[in-house]
Order: sequence, then structure tokens, then C-alpha cells
Amino acid sequence: MASTEKAPGVTGKSAAPREPDALADLEAGLDALDSTQTVRTPLRETLLRKVLPPVTAVALVLVVWQILVLAEVAPPYKLASPADVWGEVRAAWLGGTLLDYIWTSVSRGLLGFLLALAIGTPLGLLVARVTFVRAAIGPILSGLQSLPSVAWVPPAVIWLGLNDSMMFAVILLGAVPSIANGLVAGIDQIPPLFLRAGRTLGATGLRGARYIVMPAALPGYVAGLKQGWAFSWRSLMAAEIIASSPDLGVGLGQLLENGRNNSSMPQVFLAILLILCVGIAVDLLIFSPLERRVLRGRGLLVSR
Repeated sequence: MASTEKAPGVTGKSAAPREPDALADLEAGLDALDSTQTVRTPLRETLLRKVLPPVTAVALVLVVWQILVLAEVAPPYKLASPADVWGEVRAAWLGGTLLDYIWTSVSRGLLGFLLALAIGTPLGLLVARVTFVRAAIGPILSGLQSLPSVAWVPPAVIWLGLNDSMMFAVILLGAVPSIANGLVAGIDQIPPLFLRAGRTLGATGLRGARYIVMPAALPGYVAGLKQGWAFSWRSLMAAEIIASSPDLGVGLGQLLENGRNNSSMPQVFLAILLILCVGIAVDLLIFSPLERRVLRGRGLLVSR
């Protein structure tokens, strides 16, 4: 006769009540993995991670620069010392011209970038969503993006003259293709399921572009904006270096060219440092926070 005894404490129905508990535990674990834990970083850790590295890098560059000057690897008129450059900064500040140099270029660059944004965004949507337009304009946008922006300065001067319109035209020709191509790349990476779901819910045409296409393509669009600003800034510097006129004022590019004409290496280094600082400041104040917000909204950034 087969034995019907069972292990103590075990019944035939004991496994059934545990299945819902196990499933609940599994779902809780998956929810914990999907959830993003936002932790406020202490100020000391923030300073150590974000402030100390660039400060150390700048200090190292200054030390190496000063060593090269002391070693006399080049004559003073070719390699100015950090002290000479600081003297140029101080003279420009006391003379009240330092902020004028910066504002002249920054105001042009930001306004030109906003114009490029207003043109490049609808153009990118049109190219990405209309097959015929993409086949006709897509290769032209790629070619314009690869064309050095300095090549547009001579024809812009001939067409528009030495004025701010010429500056903005060069900025637009340099930035619009980057913004449009960035948006096209972002739209191409949208899962087709999102677009079908949007059409099912009635989000078509402009509503679909506003509520489905643009939010889904935001990472690629932001990348295109960053590249568009870089092209805007470089295009403006090229235009200011080549085209000079008293009516245009003295921007950073013109300051660089004046330093070359005067054989003043401190002034040349001053212009280069200001151009670099403006580019870094715009990225840190505008594009980096925007990029972090987009990534955090998609659960791709815990804390930064």
C-alpha cells in the first residue's frame, strides 16, 4: 500500500496561496527597478565633482603656459605670458570696453540663433515628414552643414554689405542645417508604435507634431540645437574677423583681428579666451540644464 503521509506542516494546497504573494513581490521589485531615485547631492560633493576638476585643469594649463614662457620657447612677441594677458584684461575692464566686446558678439549670436531656430524647426519637421521634400532638400541640408561657414562671408558681404544683416545671414546659413538635421535625426528614431498610437487618438497634422513627434524627438532635437549654437558662434566669429567696419562695432572676432593687425599677442590671447569663455558659459547655462531636464524626464538621469 502506498504511503499517504505528508511532510509535517506541508499540505497539498500550500503552494497555491503563495503564488499571488510571489507575483506581488516580483511586481514590487520591477517597480523598484523602474523608479528613479532622486537624491540631493551634498554641496561638498558637488564642488569636488564639478568645480574642482575644471579649476584644476585651468590651473594646470596656466602652470604649463608660464613654464613655456620662462623657458623662452618663443620670443615674447609670439608667446605672451599670463601676466601680460591679465594686464590686457584689466586695461579693457578699466577702459569700459571689455563688456562691450562681449555684448556685441553675444547679442548677435543669440539673436541669429533664435532666427535659425525659428527657421530650422519647421524645416526639419517638413523634411522628416514629407517624402518628396526629404528627397529634394535632405541632401542639400547635409551639404550645407558640411560647408565651412567662412565660405559664406564673401558672398554675404557682396549681397548685403557690411552691416548686421550680413552677420545674421552667415549665422543662418551655418546654423539652420544643423538644427534641421538634428530634428530629422530625432524624428527618424521615434518608434513607429508612438506614431500609430497618436493617429489612433486623433493626433494628426499639427496636433501630432506638437503632442507626439516633437516630444518623442526631443533628445535628437536638443543635440541639434547644441550643434546649431556651435555653428552660429563659429559663423559669427568668422564674419567678424573677415568683415570689419566702424558701423559694426568691435566684437570678439574683430578684437582678435585687431590684435593680429597690431601684432599684440596679449590682445590675441584675450580675444581667444573670451570667445572660449562665452561658448562654455552658454553651454553650461542653457544647453546643459536643458539636456539634463530631457534625460531626467525619460528616467535616464538619476542625479547630475
